[in-house]
Amino acid sequence: MAGLFGSAAAATSNTLGDLKQDVELGSPPEDSITALAFNPNPTDPKDFLAVASWDKKVRIYEIMSNGQGQGKAQIEHAGPVFSVDFFKDGQKVISAGADKQAKVLDLATGQTAQVAQHDQPIRCVRYFEVNGTPMAVTGSWDKTVKYWDFRSSAPAGVLECQERVYTMDVRDNLLVIGTADRYINVVNLKDPAKFYKTIQSPLKWQTRVVSCFTDSQGFAIGSIEGRCAIQYVEEKDASSNFSFKCHRDPPQGNVTNVYAVNGISFHPQHGTFSTAGSDGTFHFWDKDAKHRLKGYPNVGGSITATTFNKTGSIFAYAISYDWSKGYQGNTANYPNKVMLHPVQPDECKPRPSVKKR
Repeated sequence: MAGLFGSAAAATSNTLGDLKQDVELGSPPEDSITALAFNPNPTDPKDFLAVASWDKKVRIYEIMSNGQGQGKAQIEHAGPVFSVDFFKDGQKVISAGADKQAKVLDLATGQTAQVAQHDQPIRCVRYFEVNGTPMAVTGSWDKTVKYWDFRSSAPAGVLECQERVYTMDVRDNLLVIGTADRYINVVNLKDPAKFYKTIQSPLKWQTRVVSCFTDSQGFAIGSIEGRCAIQYVEEKDASSNFSFKCHRDPPQGNVTNVYAVNGISFHPQHGTFSTAGSDGTFHFWDKDAKHRLKGYPNVGGSITATTFNKTGSIFAYAISYDWSKGYQGNTANYPNKVMLHPVQPDECKPRPSVKKR
């Protein structure tokens, strides 16, 4: 199954993407960047980007039409921040991290309030709605996932997981939770008190990231061993499940350098997706055609987080040290920045459908 995004794709020259138009965001965080989120409200003409960092802050920037960012607000935590998400209306931002709590910032008033608490650091936080009621879901290293209704300081529900939560994503009624020991729990948010199904990751190595399809019919999994899996929720679609190799150096003799897949982001309109990794590259893929659309040159450091804006016209990626090479790799001159890539019309468009042979 490994060569599905075939080497034939790499052979054609027009699959090499261009970074020349990419713009660096000014006034970046002072330590490694952990998460990125754009405001999702389609009626808001402005693009706001939230950037979470090990420097204990979330910074919110307004992205101007020339690609320059203007600092608008920030959330301060008592420890490194690991995750950030916008409310659906784009008016509030929720973040969580090593201080074991989640906080909400109201952009209109500038007020910050604590809304969630765990016994261990919170690795992931996502906003969702139940019948129009704003809610949040948090996943922690204390091996629990908790639901929060912002009208109460106690959790609205708790799910006990098999292991520490490493990654989590929400799309519509689909919640996907990736834990240590390669468990993947799927939850239907219409019935949030139990797991709809639990699988072991089809990838043999530690789960680094999960990301829901745009149509919420399934999800992608990225591992530390340069592989990505495409997984559908329902058994009837299981024949469409597959995995492929990515973020690897060409083999040198019998040695291949393999890198972690740190980020997977789905394009909001086309349903195509990006992978980004410790090797310092990102790629755009079409899962339905099993085809790599574009690959990009090395950006000069590990890519730790990625996201598209609401229209899919901007692809933001963070370059910072991800500790994939341990303490020795953490040099003083390692880049730490957010880049904005203007998405050209042909870069993320799916391939025209071709009948399978």
